[in-house]
Amino acid sequence: MPQQQPVGPLAGLRVVDCSTVLAGPYCTMLLGDLGAEVIKVEPPDGDATRGWGPPWVGSDEPGGERTAAYFLAVNRNKRGMRLDLKAAEGAAVLRRLLERGDVLVENFRVGGFGRLGFGEDVLRSLNPRLVHLAISGFGPSGPAAGLPGYDFTVQAASGLMSITGAPDEDGGGPTKVGVAITDVMTGVLGAVSVLAALVARERPDSTATGDGQRIDVSLFGATLASLVNQAQNAFATGIPPERLGNAHPNIVPYETFPTADGAIALAVGSERQWSRLCETLGSPELAVDPRFATNGDRVERRTTLRGILAAHFVERGTREWLAALDAAEIPCAPINDVVTAFDSAEAKALDMMVELEHPIWGTIRQVGIPFQLSGTPASIRTPPPTLGQDTDAILAELGYSAAEVRGLRDRGVV
Repeated sequence: MPQQQPVGPLAGLRVVDCSTVLAGPYCTMLLGDLGAEVIKVEPPDGDATRGWGPPWVGSDEPGGERTAAYFLAVNRNKRGMRLDLKAAEGAAVLRRLLERGDVLVENFRVGGFGRLGFGEDVLRSLNPRLVHLAISGFGPSGPAAGLPGYDFTVQAASGLMSITGAPDEDGGGPTKVGVAITDVMTGVLGAVSVLAALVARERPDSTATGDGQRIDVSLFGATLASLVNQAQNAFATGIPPERLGNAHPNIVPYETFPTADGAIALAVGSERQWSRLCETLGSPELAVDPRFATNGDRVERRTTLRGILAAHFVERGTREWLAALDAAEIPCAPINDVVTAFDSAEAKALDMMVELEHPIWGTIRQVGIPFQLSGTPASIRTPPPTLGQDTDAILAELGYSAAEVRGLRDRGVV
């Protein structure tokens, strides 16, 4: 394997990424951002997200190459390898990779990876230190274990969709979250669990010192876990939470309000903030009104209070309200679109939009790294690979001769 200059806290770790679409690739991108060497093993036709456009990046002119923006979102800091795992020679290549790897991430249907010849016993014999993250829709057991998992359907099945959107009486209905939050949450939890397994592998007091382990993370379980306070509300009452649009189930006022020329998001999270809001609105009497004396009172009378507050907010424009609320130290925000958000001074201060140069696709803008480590910083070192970009180099590092590589190519294995 290539010698890389140590970068990030995971420098020296090798991740074999056999996952596709979003949850697995997002997990491995996080590990790559933290310095791990990630080898993305794609099927012969490539990761499906390469075709999930428009929008596209690159050129579809003769001799050109393009890919979907979707693929670029989660595949930086990876070396790309094209490999047919259904072919015996392709499986042999993967075995060599796994023998030299620290982490395997895959999101085949339950049992699918084993049917390719990589059951848990085989993986343990190849590399006892290997940490194996298996991502599935509904986990390795249970009545839905064999079903495919998609972010959209899991948002529906998990209850998340039932609490997202406007109430029926406002013309609403169950709505998915605007980003594939189920996949993202699964990827984050997958990365956390991989890091935990790597720490456990090295602990001197661990009964499994030196050994890797299997980790199962499911889209369904990750989404159920993300329900946090809404789930606890249901446990406490036995009643399914309602859709409240932009309102909060446990805090009032904590929602959006129309203004004279737009709308704002308002988050009053304490009694002191409530008192200051009443002063800012020019209605200090609301702070001592017994109907709204505590947050619990306000939750019970949210409809009445919303009407009173809404009548105030439509009297002035968004900028004027934001300035007044900021001066009173009341949490509030404009409702930005995505382009405006990344162009904001706050996003720029965090370096949350970066530019990479790709030899084929040119300048690529990407979401920056959301965590900052003072001693071993994460970094974006390479742009997302083209399909099979590093196949020949990786095969050479695995000990294949140039003639053997040509043979694999001629037979369509790589």
